[in-house]
Amino acid sequence: MRGTFYGIGVGPGDPELLTVKAIKAIEAADVLIAPKTEKKEGSVALEIARPYLKKDIEIVYQVFPMVKDFADDTGAWEKNKAEILALLNAGRNVAFLTLGDPMFYSTYIYVFRLLEHEDVDIVTIPGVPAFAAIGSKVGRPIVEGNDVLAIIPGTADQERLEEVMAVASSAVIMKVYHNSAEIIDLLKRNNMAKDAVLVSRVGLDGERIIHDLEAHEDEKLNYLSTILARRN
Repeated sequence: MRGTFYGIGVGPGDPELLTVKAIKAIEAADVLIAPKTEKKEGSVALEIARPYLKKDIEIVYQVFPMVKDFADDTGAWEKNKAEILALLNAGRNVAFLTLGDPMFYSTYIYVFRLLEHEDVDIVTIPGVPAFAAIGSKVGRPIVEGNDVLAIIPGTADQERLEEVMAVASSAVIMKVYHNSAEIIDLLKRNNMAKDAVLVSRVGLDGERIIHDLEAHEDEKLNYLSTILARRN
């Protein structure tokens, strides 16, 4: 009998933000898949979940390439899929850990797509996204009343960023590490910079909260950086 595959959102950083369901799934797992990139050792998601791990849990690190178009390079993904299926076919429950929420800008989405057409029981468990944790951390409502919220990847092209920001009442801008200066300039032109906040590594060691974005627009930011903004 095949095991069950769990996709578990571990939230943005604070282990106490894991849901009860997520903790139960981690405790039921025989194997944990800890995703990592080629450039970094260890797994942030694994460290967040570590307080809930069984002593005899097997941890498997899988490297997932950072690719813009998943369909252009599936080799590593297919290898990881085969490894997961082998574990499931051996009757073992496998948990895939992911930062934030599994269905929100997550590596898990690609893994889910690879497995959803297989004869596999998949249980996806939501997690707290970083922007929700940031709003609570700094005491800032993300949207209220009839606000229109835009959730924007900072890696989108400039034209698309401008189109979306021009019509949004409030914005969550993620992955701003790559082009923060351009994004802050765009916020200024849309009257959204004055009341914006940038938070890096919320709930993790090295957490930073920046309210004066213009004073820090040329700084190199951590990968886990998000801006909350609203139109003045």
